[in-house]
Amino acid sequence: MSLPSKKNSLLGCLTVNRRLTGKSFWKEARHFEISLEGEGLQYEAGDSVGILPTNDPQLVERVLMALEFSGTESVQTPGGTTVSLQQALLGNYTLTKPSKPFLSAIAKRDPSAVFLKDLLDPGAVRKLDQYLFGKDILDHLEQFRSVRFAPEEFVGLLRKLQPRLYSIASSQKVYPRSIHLTVAIVRYLSYERLRRGVCSTFLSERAAVIPLFVHSARHFHMPKDPDVPIIMVGPGTGIAPFRAFLQERRATGARGKNWLFLGGRRYASDFFYQSELETYYAEGTLHRLDAAFSRDQELKIYVQHRMLEKAKEFYNWLESGAYLYVCGDATHMAREVDDALHTIIEKAGNKTSDQSREYIRELRNERRYRCDVY
Repeated sequence: MSLPSKKNSLLGCLTVNRRLTGKSFWKEARHFEISLEGEGLQYEAGDSVGILPTNDPQLVERVLMALEFSGTESVQTPGGTTVSLQQALLGNYTLTKPSKPFLSAIAKRDPSAVFLKDLLDPGAVRKLDQYLFGKDILDHLEQFRSVRFAPEEFVGLLRKLQPRLYSIASSQKVYPRSIHLTVAIVRYLSYERLRRGVCSTFLSERAAVIPLFVHSARHFHMPKDPDVPIIMVGPGTGIAPFRAFLQERRATGARGKNWLFLGGRRYASDFFYQSELETYYAEGTLHRLDAAFSRDQELKIYVQHRMLEKAKEFYNWLESGAYLYVCGDATHMAREVDDALHTIIEKAGNKTSDQSREYIRELRNERRYRCDVY
């Protein structure tokens, strides 16, 4: 049997949909469990799952209204199948970030949209991104109401709806017929309209049967030697693969030490899987647990600060052969963790900046410094 892929997806059933963050906290993260009984599921700790979501039906209806279409019009999907326009907009095309062909078509047909031509210039990428921030297809259809499209022409101007990848938060050795996910739910107000993350709200609000495929992340698998120590840095939903790591090491009786750095805004609302992690710590599966909750004190504290506080021991773990794993935000966290790593090696290892850079190059070459960031 071939491995699941975008073209060969599995169908899972959502069995658990549980809020992780405190109810009073405006940001929301949820724990999902997807059952795949009899589907031939295979994955390793560290792998990701690709979810094929559908768009928000309310957004689809508003787009159809703006276009003055019934939704029963026939169009083709990106794969060439003929379906109704409503079905295509629900499951086949992106309605969030407008494509350049869509914007270009508006610019050509509405004199008031001529400014879009300048934004579509290859040298104006940053300005275009700034203009599009918080805007979707519907915003443009409602702003430029004089522009009209034929149904087939309209979908031809849209991007294909892509699957979303999430780190798997469970070990198959512990949960042989299911996949667990840890997901931040995206909702925000922009231009006086509530926006919803396509896949996160699909999972939290609409999903029952879920098309998915396993994405192998060999670069993020655990060491083959179960006696090797590992250091895991995973603030927020970055905890997901490390929950899988700890489950697997416990299930297999691995003797390698495990050190986890986790983070969030507040202890009361963001200590994901607290009881489970505290159990691992109490029984010795988790040897070190360092948490950073940035808003629980006047001075913000993040995972990189906890790393620096434990610089000597951190360096000693690396010297003893530990693998370092980092999962989470690529824009800020991963870079700041990398900066902290350089500082740790310089100070605790008594090395120059050049020697520190060489040390980290060696870690990467030996595949002992592994990142899964987004």
